[in-house]
Amino acid sequence: MSVKVENLSVAYRMRAGDCCPVDGVTFTVADGEIMGLAGESGCGKSTLGNSLIFMEGRMRHLGGRVVVDGQVLPIADFRAMRPYRMTKVSLVPQYAMNALNPTRRISKLTTDLLDSHGVRVGEVLEEMKRRIRLIGLDEDVLNKYSFELSGGMRQRVTIILSTLLNPSLLIADEVTSALDVSTQRAVGEMLIEFRNHGFVKSIIAITHDLSILAQIADSILIMYAGRLAEKASAADIVNAPLHPYTQMLLASLPEVGVRHDKTTLTGIPGRPPSLVNPPRGCRFADRCPFARAKCAEPPPFKEVRPGHQPEAVRSGDPVRHPRPVARQLRERPHGHPAPRRDCGNGRHGKSVR
Repeated sequence: MSVKVENLSVAYRMRAGDCCPVDGVTFTVADGEIMGLAGESGCGKSTLGNSLIFMEGRMRHLGGRVVVDGQVLPIADFRAMRPYRMTKVSLVPQYAMNALNPTRRISKLTTDLLDSHGVRVGEVLEEMKRRIRLIGLDEDVLNKYSFELSGGMRQRVTIILSTLLNPSLLIADEVTSALDVSTQRAVGEMLIEFRNHGFVKSIIAITHDLSILAQIADSILIMYAGRLAEKASAADIVNAPLHPYTQMLLASLPEVGVRHDKTTLTGIPGRPPSLVNPPRGCRFADRCPFARAKCAEPPPFKEVRPGHQPEAVRSGDPVRHPRPVARQLRERPHGHPAPRRDCGNGRHGKSVR
């Protein structure tokens, strides 16, 4: 496995007490795998992504470890993590379109970034130009300021900068938000392209948009209130979800061909629990229509069939599926076929270009 996260817990210091948006999280990401991470706002997705590379001052490492390529990362030590950033783990931050300094040209930003890691720009300049051409941009983008680029161009340039040193793991946090549909597709294709070319070994794609993950991810991890709710292949999450939260997330998506002036969209009632003092048992129980007395006990998170790990599904529990949503998630814009996926065995599909 390229990435192994074991029982990771991270908290924010608050006056009311520690808020723990990452609570005992365990998962693996194989070489060549794109893993999607989805869930509601405030469920801990971005905190989980940031904790793998950048533990800011108000964050506290409570326990667990992160192993990348067999090396344990010193995630609790900000300075000790410096050599691993951009080389072992790299991040495309949320609001990445605003991450580029508007007073410096892209070439100067590149030089500053490489200098901070002791790399001469001449050693990677040609490679950067090659990657710019690969995604359909002109080399002249290096001479421009960020405000001269469109949102999609800025997003793609940010991804190139984040992967210049070929990290083992790329964490892409909401890289398709605030983009139009066609640009979202282009950015999704870029992530697959970079994985297939070996610019990154593995990718964790964090997003609210399950339709994007259905197109680009090999597996999907659903997170709720700081804990993992379900992890399975993208096909299993879309077609046969087991956790009630996953089912209700999928059921709240609009259906293709349905007029919603006549049919009201349904959401998930209620709100997630406080992470300062969360419930001892299943954290989704207060919002779950299938909750029962045993949900007051801590639920297991175990494999119930090959590659499928849900929380709170016990032996003998009925599996309840939402209304069919697989068709609209599988559909590709403009009639393009689905990209071929890598299953962690090192054999990548063809480019989706």
